[in-house]
Amino acid sequence: MEIIKVDKLCKSFTIYEKESGLKGVLKSFFNAKKIIKKAVDDVSFSINEGEIVGYIGPNGAGKSTTIKVLTGILTPTSGTVVVDGLVPYQKRTQNAKKIGVVFGQRTQLWWDLPLNESFTVLKEIYQVSDEDYKERMAYFDELFGLSEFLKQPVRQLSLGQRMKADIVASLLHNPKLLFLDEPTIGLDVIAKENIRKTILDVNKKYNTTVILTTHDLSDIEELCNRILLIDQGKIIYDGNLNLIKEKFGSKKIITFTMKSKLEAEAIDISEFKKIDHDLTSLIEDNKITFVFNKLKLAIKDIIYHVLSQSDVLDIDISDDHLENIIKAIYKQGL
Repeated sequence: MEIIKVDKLCKSFTIYEKESGLKGVLKSFFNAKKIIKKAVDDVSFSINEGEIVGYIGPNGAGKSTTIKVLTGILTPTSGTVVVDGLVPYQKRTQNAKKIGVVFGQRTQLWWDLPLNESFTVLKEIYQVSDEDYKERMAYFDELFGLSEFLKQPVRQLSLGQRMKADIVASLLHNPKLLFLDEPTIGLDVIAKENIRKTILDVNKKYNTTVILTTHDLSDIEELCNRILLIDQGKIIYDGNLNLIKEKFGSKKIITFTMKSKLEAEAIDISEFKKIDHDLTSLIEDNKITFVFNKLKLAIKDIIYHVLSQSDVLDIDISDDHLENIIKAIYKQGL
């Protein structure tokens, strides 16, 4: 069942270009140059209930503008948007009751209030029953250990604690749709893991639909099966994450662990460089790592070549990092 339907969405902003200097400033009062900038250009997609979708793109690509239209903050220039049966920018209050939003660099909590009082205020705003509130707070306490910092003022919380608190605040009214904008920004490895686990648990338990925008592509790999890739206001890819890896991830990474650094340095790869000019190698301590094009070189050939020259303790084979694949798509196009 579709929970979001976006059809030919366009959003343009008017920018007035001003000349430099005092003369330019005075001139701009009467004859400023008007520029129309399309932040989102003819974007169409649909998202089914219960999906976790990664919405990614470079800065200025149109991600935040799309999210602001979906949440009802902005009205589109043209096109239609329906979120769970509502037009969000026409029914802002009703839409707000159905969604949760987390912005990694902003908080919806009251800075000087103890955290539990912020939650109580939100409980009343969203008219959450006492029974549901108690059940959800127990659930989030089990996930996050909220009781350890529940009585602290928000301004005294660490970044990791505040992000956990913001996610709880966004989920307190059990929204059908959750928007996450950089939810793990600045967090350490353990905190990131806890946030990701919570998103997956909530999605599984409540069938909550999640739209995730982030520059941390490890979040995308851990959470999403589907990605929407936007660039210069247009969707350039909408599909399965593994498919984009298979289709555009032509590079392979092999790391060999040797008995010593001398053995790693003795490996001769000159013949392979003639076949794949982009092949690179990196030696760190007793390890040597090769990055190569799997369409030009066979994995078995490299392994056989290294094994014939040295005693190998361990071999690790992996695909190219998603970040590198996305960068290549931005540079070269699909």
